[in-house]
Amino acid sequence: MRTFDLAVIGTGGIARLHAEAVAGLGGRARLVAAADIDADRLAEFARTWSVPRAYPQPAALLAEEKPDLVILCTPPGLHRDQAVACLSRGVPVLCEKPPALSLAELDEIAAAEAAGGAHFATVFQHRFGSAAARLRRLVGDPRLGAPLTAVCHTLWYRPDSYFAVPWRGRWEVEGGGPTMGHGIHQMDLLLSVLGDWREVVAVAARQTRPTSTEDLSCAIVTFDNGAVATVVNSLLSPRETSYLRFDFAHATVEVEHLYGYQDRDWRITPAPGHATAVDAAWAEGPAGQGSGHTAQLIAVLDALAAGQPPPVTSADARATLELVAAVYASAFTGERIARGQLTPDSPFHHAMAGTGAPWAADHAVPGQRTADR
Repeated sequence: MRTFDLAVIGTGGIARLHAEAVAGLGGRARLVAAADIDADRLAEFARTWSVPRAYPQPAALLAEEKPDLVILCTPPGLHRDQAVACLSRGVPVLCEKPPALSLAELDEIAAAEAAGGAHFATVFQHRFGSAAARLRRLVGDPRLGAPLTAVCHTLWYRPDSYFAVPWRGRWEVEGGGPTMGHGIHQMDLLLSVLGDWREVVAVAARQTRPTSTEDLSCAIVTFDNGAVATVVNSLLSPRETSYLRFDFAHATVEVEHLYGYQDRDWRITPAPGHATAVDAAWAEGPAGQGSGHTAQLIAVLDALAAGQPPPVTSADARATLELVAAVYASAFTGERIARGQLTPDSPFHHAMAGTGAPWAADHAVPGQRTADR
């Protein structure tokens, strides 16, 4: 079996998860290089994970290396330029979420992907657990019936001290608050199950956190298949949970976890009179794989080995990023936003804040009520 040479750009906490995933693949991949502007952090990462070559800048790494895949683990504001630099050299990219700060930036990445001939994929690891794959296979199965409604809640807690890191809570570097940087994982899983969304109406608030972004958003999303989902993204919730619920005509399917799930975190509840058929359908699918970076990395390497675009493709990620942008657009303008509405002449195409958060000029002390639209 081929051994893939991987490089990591950015060696902070999330890079450790990728390094653990690589180490767990039994020699199928190896880390051959890493880059970070923080020399101490880079040295510690290279020493811990036996990375033979370390570079102080991504450009230096790309000048010397031609890995089979670069994993971007840098702050979101750096993703566009770093991805374009890799792709223009024909190096495939696996990029941490969010893939870019805006739809415009992601379109630039897609253009570089097409021109350079290398593929770009986004880390949305919750797609890759076996239970999620099982559920996707059952959408449209008459034993479950039509999807009717769904719940997608990312209720997390981040204290004020979390935002002491300079790039957090800032539109120009992080791209948004929990809608963009936290709930995007559950929203992507929601879309992977229910398919194309059609329309969204939303509100957003900066309730208490010392940020320029929101710390709470709530949305109602309508899908092409008629299903309607409620989506809540929060950094204000002391009992943290990530919860998705899908109500089909003949069954409810739920998962509750925090940062990753196993099969045991899912449950299915048949409607009266449908237990035999529903239980049989649920038992037919894949099993045994939790969500996580390892699961997605296996799928990415499988695709590269087969000469196929690795998941999650730039087109897949764009659907999710467009929903995020639409949540902000609806919350900040008070309008219903349709899929495809945020064209290049919309300010929300170029920045999640669009025309600006309603509280941007509000200098109230954090902790006081600021704005809710």
